[in-house]
Amino acid sequence: MSLEIYKRIADFGKRLSALEHIEEALPSISEEAKAIVNAERCSIFIVDQNGGMLWTKLSDGIGRIAIGIDSGIVGETVRSKTTQLVNHPYEDGRFLAKIDEKSGFVTRNILAVPIFNSRQEVIGVIQMLNKYNGDFNEKDEGIMSFFANYVSGTLELALLMEKK
Repeated sequence: MSLEIYKRIADFGKRLSALEHIEEALPSISEEAKAIVNAERCSIFIVDQNGGMLWTKLSDGIGRIAIGIDSGIVGETVRSKTTQLVNHPYEDGRFLAKIDEKSGFVTRNILAVPIFNSRQEVIGVIQMLNKYNGDFNEKDEGIMSFFANYVSGTLELALLMEKK
């Protein structure tokens, strides 16, 4: 990862810390994530352990998505606590093609990265869709893992504030 990307993420972190509400922070996180890995879409899933669900707090181009915590590639990201890089989703049995069918969107590739809280529990997943030039790769995985770590504190705090 180049020093330029690290600097860009650090600068973004300064802007992010000025935002007070999750409704303001999530679109900013999504736009920055798309820019740094050159992706078409970004969804941010929140883990609801009590309800056994994953739901989007932000989802580009589609309404709210809610799936079981054990469903799909995002669910695998939560269960395994590891990044999932899937460059041929329609060939992957975990892929939830019905979401594409409903929305009319065609997913070419996926990079799903866990977001950890301060206790190293997965509280969310950043899911990147459709890299513009080619497939997602290990470099993108490293950048997005760093990015997820960088935004995790903001997300954790916002979720705690929402519960009050």
